[in-house]
Amino acid sequence: MAAVARLILQDFRSYEALDLTIGGHIIALIGENGAGKTNILEALSLFSPGRGLRRADLADLARKDGDGAFAASIALGEDGSRLGVGLGPADAEGRRARIARIDGAPAGSALAFSEHLRVVWLTPDLDGLFRGSAGDRRRFLDRLVLAVDPVHGTRSNALEKALRSRNRILEESPNQTQWLDAIEREIAELGVAVAAARAETVARLSAIITETRDEGSPFPHAGIALSGEIDLLVSRGAAIDAEDGYRALLRQGRARDRAAGRTLTGPQASDLEVRHGPKGIPAGQGSTGEQKALLIGLVLAHARLVAAMSGLSPLVLLDEIAAHLDPRRRAALYEGLTALGCQVWMTGADPALFSELPSGSQRLAVRPGQVESLD
Repeated sequence: MAAVARLILQDFRSYEALDLTIGGHIIALIGENGAGKTNILEALSLFSPGRGLRRADLADLARKDGDGAFAASIALGEDGSRLGVGLGPADAEGRRARIARIDGAPAGSALAFSEHLRVVWLTPDLDGLFRGSAGDRRRFLDRLVLAVDPVHGTRSNALEKALRSRNRILEESPNQTQWLDAIEREIAELGVAVAAARAETVARLSAIITETRDEGSPFPHAGIALSGEIDLLVSRGAAIDAEDGYRALLRQGRARDRAAGRTLTGPQASDLEVRHGPKGIPAGQGSTGEQKALLIGLVLAHARLVAAMSGLSPLVLLDEIAAHLDPRRRAALYEGLTALGCQVWMTGADPALFSELPSGSQRLAVRPGQVESLD
């Protein structure tokens, strides 16, 4: 199990300095709203590719009364590795470099941490996921993919850059067909790769859900599928044929895309369709409680998938997850988290929510800038 044995923060968010020794299987961070509980989860989320659970710019993570730099480091209990991330001091021109280190040696980026640790999370921002926009569900899906395929972020960023280039050419030089042909060839290759990675994750996650589903569980199983023109092309056969089909769609849509000011066809327009398995209805039609329970079940299944595909039991971060669960679902949640075999970090304002945590858990009281043991 990839478990954090020690967490050190310096000038991060609300923490001037924090040094925590961790010895629990489930860690409960308990404190009032605004005490800094989520800040700790955010620090841990930085040890994965991407921008963390709040998707914040690095400069926004530094303590307001500090000098603009910050550091976060963890020691892993299983292999003893030390991972560090942060923002360095300003140079003569006021620029700051992102810092990533493994056992004291520089690492190219947070992507390198994936050899030691995988991280998955669930935050209150996702409570409206099934009734929200397709863009929200795409970001959620890409986070699922990123946890099993860390290079997915690099491909997705390259695709976004290529799409911006195409949009600029369509706006400024729409008759430059050679330029458009070249950039559309790149978009097709990247777009099919992104769509294929999503499709593989959805297929594998669906298989895990089918294998482990329990009709009596308070966390119902989900049916998941991708929808979109590019997803249909990828599902039909070989990648090279999908690329040819996508290039044809891009060529045919140039006038339409120029008028719209953006590329309308591709993985950036796909959606993740989720259904409530037992009821057979779209997830967005369920009650608020049903949607929350469905989302929890989906995240637990994803944690199992990450462990199966990477060989690393992921670090699971759950922000305010127990607050709106009834006692039966809360007990089932703790049982399910124990069965995962992962280290789990949870937050909550009410100590009573964590009174029935399983043995081997650790409860920590969080106050502004401070964390103390309750056990």
